[in-house]
Amino acid sequence: MLDLTPKEITERKALRINPCKTCQPVGALYCALGVHKCMPHSHGSQGCVSYHRSVLARHFKEPAIATTSSFSEGACVFGGGSNVKTAVKNIFDIYDPDIIACHTTCLSETIGDDLNTYIQQMDIPQGKYVIHCNTPSYVGSHVNGFFNMMAGFIEYLAEKADTCNGKIGIFPGFVNPGDMREMKRIAGLVKADYIMFPDTSGVMDAPITGRYEMYPKGGTTIANIKKLGAARKIIALGEITEQEPCMVLKRKCGIESNIMPLPIGITNTDEYIMALTRLTNAEVPYSLEEERGQIVDIMLDSSAYVFGKKVAIYGDPDTVLGIASLVLEMGMIPKYMLTGTPMDAFAKKAKTLLDKYGVYDQCKVKAAGDLFELHQWIKNETVDILIGTTYGKQIAKAEDIPIVRAGFPVLDRHAHALQPIVGYKGALRLVEMILNAILDKQDRICADEDLEIVL
Repeated sequence: MLDLTPKEITERKALRINPCKTCQPVGALYCALGVHKCMPHSHGSQGCVSYHRSVLARHFKEPAIATTSSFSEGACVFGGGSNVKTAVKNIFDIYDPDIIACHTTCLSETIGDDLNTYIQQMDIPQGKYVIHCNTPSYVGSHVNGFFNMMAGFIEYLAEKADTCNGKIGIFPGFVNPGDMREMKRIAGLVKADYIMFPDTSGVMDAPITGRYEMYPKGGTTIANIKKLGAARKIIALGEITEQEPCMVLKRKCGIESNIMPLPIGITNTDEYIMALTRLTNAEVPYSLEEERGQIVDIMLDSSAYVFGKKVAIYGDPDTVLGIASLVLEMGMIPKYMLTGTPMDAFAKKAKTLLDKYGVYDQCKVKAAGDLFELHQWIKNETVDILIGTTYGKQIAKAEDIPIVRAGFPVLDRHAHALQPIVGYKGALRLVEMILNAILDKQDRICADEDLEIVL
């Protein structure tokens, strides 16, 4: 399919080919789904929200609820104020959420709709809430939309208090429900009294019960979001994704944050656990020590098959940085690290990580890149394995390179959103997938007399 991709690389500024991202409202919608009894609302046309819902539904294999202001030609000319006011009234009357989380789209941003003013003019039922954030589709990526919606919830709901409530806030970053469950499991093992925000576990991985529930049991409650304003401290996972929400919470309520990498791999998981134990004064339980020892053991056992192998990692910035940390621990070289999210901090943090292992001069790093360019890099100097989203499978097929699917979105496989890649258990899962992908290719291409039964 991509056999004709040229090796010669031409610098492009105004064109993206096979982008490594999607638009802001997708991230905003996903964040809002992590709040209990919240109805995400897209202030734009019906086509916009249909796309955003479909992306999430295809990745999670679960319905992604959302409503829309249903812009027509008239709203494009005269503004969508009347549309969103009517929509909010109908949503509360028909669907009865506790809160509506509005996000903008490229259309409403271009015409300059002022959602803040519209919300102030609404007749909102007693005990209900309407919040908003700005998410222009033509700026940033779904990662920006995710943290902008987080900041919107904090701006509207977090309440400053004179006394600390002792809670530890955990901001999980743009990860799957399976990852959030693992983060919470680890926090529980070290006896942390925490609030996770947002929390899509129990929402985007809810079980079949025989009865449809528009608002499943999961999600961060409004009451708990308010309590973030009096939290003891925030542990924010994702150095790029969580900067903005932490800044807003600090400015509004004076709450300090410890911003660290996603806990992917041994080093990053160690950092997460130690940050928790410093706040709880609890000892690290043997069960976590055992899990850590197991992943170290399997890395040593498999090092002969992965050491020095070159990896291309692509996807969301924090996910790419986390996976790069893991493969470096395995003795592999993250030859190419690419994200579609335009964040200068990505390249700086990648350089720091690669310098730590002394391999920066062997690697290429780029933010605001695309998969066409990644393919060109690979055509000029190939790699042994790809790690990233579904959209890399075309490169994998064209170049006969094994691929491990991780991050967002993964559209052509099932059950991935329920399984973690964070924590020691997530590291074990990733190591197994990477090792199996490499060994499967080795078995497939080797001569019959070289096909080993025992490895």
